[in-house]
Amino acid sequence: MANLERNPERRDLTAFLVSRRARLAPPDVGLVTGARRRTPGLRREEVAQLAGVGISWYTWFEQGRDIQVSAHFLENLSRALRLDRSEREFLFALAQHRPPPLTRASAPKVTETMQHVLDSYPHPAHIKTPRWDVVAWNAPMAEVFGDFADVPEEERNTLWLLFSKPVYRNIMLDWETDARRVIARFRLDFGRSGNDPAFVELVRNLGQASPEFARWWGQHDVDGYGEGVKRIRHPRFGNIEYEHAAFTADGDPNLRLVLYTPVAARGG
Repeated sequence: MANLERNPERRDLTAFLVSRRARLAPPDVGLVTGARRRTPGLRREEVAQLAGVGISWYTWFEQGRDIQVSAHFLENLSRALRLDRSEREFLFALAQHRPPPLTRASAPKVTETMQHVLDSYPHPAHIKTPRWDVVAWNAPMAEVFGDFADVPEEERNTLWLLFSKPVYRNIMLDWETDARRVIARFRLDFGRSGNDPAFVELVRNLGQASPEFARWWGQHDVDGYGEGVKRIRHPRFGNIEYEHAAFTADGDPNLRLVLYTPVAARGG
């Protein structure tokens, strides 16, 4: 049974919801405005209707009652209140003290500024999605790891190239170590995808293309760290050791900027 006591820690949640509700008018969300309307913005019952929950449940939530809500409810509420990306993340932080599940961007937007940042970086760098699709890269990345422009767009995926293309296996001095680490890190993104069909299809195809992937994926290892060291065998430059780290690109959780720095350059 829900605990209906008001939770003092949810005062910010109450204030946020009231403010988001007040800024919307019924026509903004496809509702008809009735006569003698005193409430500025949407009424609680209107938000509840749009979110697909009962008025009592939404009222308890907005009042800061100590009830547990699901990610599904918060997603519906985000849509009902027309929250933008930052507001959606803030709602999840207030209600569940954690970020929302990742959503797959149907068309990741790499701006000219992002590409300029890549191009100005003197070492390999690229931008990937949570599914590990490579959507942008710089000239040093193409020089060391191969030009993604020569790869069909549907195959520009880090895991697919690593497990299905011998050339990528051959340039990795520690291929098995790197491959197992990649699987462990990708599993976290897979879990946050909510069984997105595109993620499921990728894993299925990888399992069919690579016995190693099928075996290691079945071990359920998870590694959430985005940093590491990668050792490369390059036909012209010889063996190179890179440190690499991943960062959210421009605050968009669907785009990660991955930077490589030669260990020798750091040490110098």
